[in-house]
Amino acid sequence: MSETNNISKSKTHGLWALTNRELKKWYKAPVVFILTLIQPVLWLGLLGNALNIGGVLSVNSLPQDLMSQFTPTQLAALGTFFKEMMSNIFGTPSYISFMAVGMMAFTALFTTMFSGMSVVWDRRLGFLNKVLSTPVSRAVIILSKVLSATLRSMFQAAVILLIAIPLGFVFGAAFTPLNILGVFAMLFLVCVGLSSLFIAINIRSTRIETPMAVMNLLNLPLTFASSAFFPIDKMPTWLQAVANANPISYTIDGMRQLLIFNSIDYTKLAVDFAFVGIFALILTTIGIVLSWRFLNK
Repeated sequence: MSETNNISKSKTHGLWALTNRELKKWYKAPVVFILTLIQPVLWLGLLGNALNIGGVLSVNSLPQDLMSQFTPTQLAALGTFFKEMMSNIFGTPSYISFMAVGMMAFTALFTTMFSGMSVVWDRRLGFLNKVLSTPVSRAVIILSKVLSATLRSMFQAAVILLIAIPLGFVFGAAFTPLNILGVFAMLFLVCVGLSSLFIAINIRSTRIETPMAVMNLLNLPLTFASSAFFPIDKMPTWLQAVANANPISYTIDGMRQLLIFNSIDYTKLAVDFAFVGIFALILTTIGIVLSWRFLNK
């Protein structure tokens, strides 16, 4: 008698099983899990307070002998001027709010970088050979790593947002609870694109040094050639061109409109979503095509 073949014919067969395997390496390792929570706390708590631009652009930063020359009314007017200057430059009078959104994107970038390293480790440990011997599609192998890195990144971004609130994070007048859905939709798209990018770069690599070198090469340009810590229109002209082509910049701009700006430019927000969505679609497609061609034992 022939046995019934119970193997699923779905194109996504095995996706959740492989994704859950990647996630288990994260949430079932207490030290790793705790460190992923501590890392955004350190970045926001230390860097966020060290770059206290709001404290610099304030009346309290003036020399005492200069402050004594102003009347209380003049000092109050000067304080209002500094707040308006902060709002004009950063879109919010709270720099910690401005930077916290950038830190959410930076953490997503940092976490997705390790998805490429995961492919190398699976190849070296022999797990990749075992998976390739199963009916699971090669595209599913890549998508599982993309999805796991995306979920980890979004979790850490949520932690940063929660930590930023007691540190002085100020929501904009245009914020509503529904905007949170838009924020995480934007994060989902950019994480999918970035994770696919790092996997595509490292898909043929057998040396752990390769993804490390790629991370070191791309980390700083993608972070600092963006609006994570400073507005693009205040950068040098040549750097503006780079920042305007950086998907991180569009991600951060979209999230800032939804979280901290007092008004939302829906046309610009649509452009942000379109740019990041096309970036994610193109990079995911490239990752899948490369998996068909180069992902082998």
